[in-house]
Formats: sequence, structure tokens, C-alpha cells
Amino acid sequence: MSSANLNLLFITADQWRADCLGVLGHPVVKTPNLDALAADATLFGRHYTQAVPCGPARACLHTGRYLMTHRSVGNGTPLDDRFGNWAREVRKAGYDPTLYGYTDTSADPRRLAGDDPLLHTYEGLLPGITPGLWVQEDMAPWRAWLAAEGFGRFAGMHDVYRPRGRTPDRGATFDPPVYDAAHSDTAYMVDQALAWLSVRRDTRWCLHLSLLRPHPPWVAPEPYNAMYDAAAVPAPVRAASRAEQAAQHPFVAWLLDHLPRRSFFPDGDGPVSRAGETDQRQARATYYGLMTEVDHHLGRVFAFLKDSGQWEHTLVVFTSDHGEQLGDHHLYGKLSPYDPAFHIPLMVRAPGHGAGRGRRVDAFTEAVDVAPTILDALGLEVPQEMDGCSLVEFLAGGTPAGWRQDVFWECDFRDPETLAAETALGLTPDQCSFSVLRDRAGKYVHFTALPPLFFDLEADPGERENLAERPEMAATVLGYAQRLLSRRQLHAERTLVNHRLGPAGPTVWKGPRR
Repeated sequence: MSSANLNLLFITADQWRADCLGVLGHPVVKTPNLDALAADATLFGRHYTQAVPCGPARACLHTGRYLMTHRSVGNGTPLDDRFGNWAREVRKAGYDPTLYGYTDTSADPRRLAGDDPLLHTYEGLLPGITPGLWVQEDMAPWRAWLAAEGFGRFAGMHDVYRPRGRTPDRGATFDPPVYDAAHSDTAYMVDQALAWLSVRRDTRWCLHLSLLRPHPPWVAPEPYNAMYDAAAVPAPVRAASRAEQAAQHPFVAWLLDHLPRRSFFPDGDGPVSRAGETDQRQARATYYGLMTEVDHHLGRVFAFLKDSGQWEHTLVVFTSDHGEQLGDHHLYGKLSPYDPAFHIPLMVRAPGHGAGRGRRVDAFTEAVDVAPTILDALGLEVPQEMDGCSLVEFLAGGTPAGWRQDVFWECDFRDPETLAAETALGLTPDQCSFSVLRDRAGKYVHFTALPPLFFDLEADPGERENLAERPEMAATVLGYAQRLLSRRQLHAERTLVNHRLGPAGPTVWKGPRR
């Protein structure tokens, strides 16, 4: 089928760890609909996001640029309006990219006048996208719908996610909310998206379905809250104690004391790293339940497309913005230097590329590759300023020549409002960052103004022992540091650098960076 006639279904689930798929052999979580998609798509098993938290991660995903080039470094850091993105590009080709969910794109204040409301939120819209259902942190459209459905009026996000009770001897995330599974945020968003799709059977469409779950608050409706036995979940990968974990690095020590329990659990105070064993195990079980709920509703979308005859001319992409520590290294959330925060799922099903169906790609891929892949699969030109590379050759069953042998990501943990890390670690805001180069053998973490980390991933896949300061590792660490520097140099801004003007007019060279 001609790529010019394809629909696009671009799905993101928020904070989904890469290992939490049945098709990858997870011992607990069930994802039958995503497993079926993987059998009919190309699954990328070594796929990593380029930044955390949500805003920077999605800026990388949508623009195809690394953090070091788009510089939207935190939730609330504006994304320069001059940058292109996949939505702007498909709009040029006649699509109307429509959002059901959110993009967490902080608006460029230079494009706004007066006291524009977008100056008061980090949850702006990706430039070029049309809001079909724009869901922000207050969940106002869903709360209004719940009220209309007879569930009463909720004051805000924390109120709507409040558990309806507290069961003794169960973890804090066990109890469900007052609404049932048919009225959850995931059910609501998918219902609305399906209604939108139902009147577009005879026209080309482009839908970005951006679901909140399994992002906290970890409160799941029945039966998902009790679907998994907390006693049967895998144990976290971590040091024997918080103190031993904290000794690994000053940034990790700060995280262990800084990340609050209330960002993840509905009750209690203090750092989340001090959560008890019962709470920790139930958090995993509830997280898995929310994943299975998302899987169920994605199955509804897939079934609709098949039943309506649209599956065979729809490009389907499933991924996440970033991962989740889930107690690994005594941490929760995504602010960390460890793999669980950055390793994420990616599946792509592209009509016309049958050779890659059911294939699991073991090569390193990155979130910045998704936008170029969407454009390439739709038959559109990939802008030269994008840092990522198209994965279409993988979809066709091949492997691009000279493909990368490592993966790169970054994190900027500054907070100009609170100066929390700055004060605790004796840093300026511009010193609050680290960059990572990871291959199959090792992982190097370079902090701007703190000591580095190095893990031997062949001997220590759980990243338990930092070898960066060992004298016998000096040559190895130097080699990774040099490769990291080369990666950063290779991906310097290049929008116009391959243009040359002269007497004969402009010359333009186009090609991949690698």
C-alpha cells in the first residue's frame, strides 16, 4: 500500500518500564493485546529514552532531538518554537495530527502575549498538533464526565485518585477509587478516542493517543487493583540497605532523601525510599494492574481498527516517554542514573513491511528515532536537524549499515524554583546534569560537576558496583568518556551546516550523521 494513504496511530503510555511486557517473558504482568501487536510488528528490545522527566523526554520523542540540542531540560522549561517536530511535518503533508491526552510541551514565552495562561503551566501543546481531548494534570474533562455520570464532584487530581478505603495489612496502593473500571481515566480517554475514530472511517487520519497510566498516583480500579498478588512480584534490584545504596554516589544519596512518598503513595510523609516492604510489593502489583488495564483498552482500539477494515492501512507505534525505578536501587520514579528509568518499550507496525513482522530487534535504538521513523514510514522527508535515525530498514527485515553500537541519554536535574539539588550538592543550576553512554559491556555516567559512575554490565547487570574510581579501570573509563565526547560532537546542531553558498548557488549535502 502507498505510504501516502496510511493512517497514523501513535500511542504513548506514561512511565512504562521496558521489561513489563508478557512477550518479553515478564514473570507476572499480563499484556495480551500488546503481545499480539508485537507478533504483528517489529519489537525493539534495546530501546531507550533520551531524557527524564516527562517534558524533556517528550521533547526528545516529538522533535527527534537530543536534550543537548532542544534544551527543554525540565518540566516547565520552554521548548524553542523554531524546532520542528513530527506533527508539524505530517501537517505539511495534509494530515491533521490530533491529540487525545497530553504532550507536556512548555510553550515558548516569546510567542505569547500578556499574561497568557500557557505561561502558568508546563503542560502546553506540541506545536502543530490539534487538541481533540487535551488532558492536563487537573484531569478536568474526566472529572466533569465523572460528575455527569453520578460519581460526584472531585476537587482535583489528588481527590479523584483518592482510595475509597484502607484495607488492613495491604499496601497503601491496594484499595481502589470510588469509580469502577468503566469510568477510569484510561477508559475515558480511549472511549473519547474511539468516538473520534468512529466518524473517520472514510478519511485519512492521524491520532496521537497519550495515556497517563501506569504513571502515579498508583490507584487502580477493580479488578486491576487486586489482579496481581503482591507476594508474587519480582523483588527490586538494589543494595542491601539504603545506606549502602547512598554510598554509591552523592547524587543517589540526595535522591534517596529527596524524592517524597506522596508522589507515589496516597498516604504518609517522608522520602519514598523509606517505604516498607508491604507498600513496596503492593506498589509493584498495582503498577502491573494499571499496565494490564492499559493493555485491555488498547485491545479495544486495535479491534476497532480491524473490524472497520482500517488495520491494514494504519501505521501503529507504541512506546513510552520514560521508565520507572519501581524500588530498584531503593528509588521510585524516573529521576536516576539507572537503566529502569530510561529503558522503554517500542513496537512499530508498518503496512507494507511484512519482513519485519514478529521480529525482535536487538540493536540499540533511541526515542529520537521515533519521529524520523514515523515520517519515513509515511513517505515524508526527515528534516536534517533531527538527531535520530529512521528505523524503517529494521521494519523491512534489514539492519542499516553502520548502525550505532551504543545508546546515549542525558538528565538535567536543576530546579531554579527550589534550588534543592543545588543547595544539597553545592552546585549551580548549570552544573546539575549528567550524560550517559551505554553499550552491551558497560555504562559510563558523566556528571558535570560530580564524580562519574561506571558499571561493568557483563559482570554487574544490576548496576550495583561503581568502578569509576578504581585505578585498574582508568583506561576503560577514559575510553567511554572519549566516546561520549565524540557522540556529543557528532550531534551538534546542524540545521544549516551542510549548506554552502557560492557563485553557482546553494549546495546541500543530506545524509545520516553516523
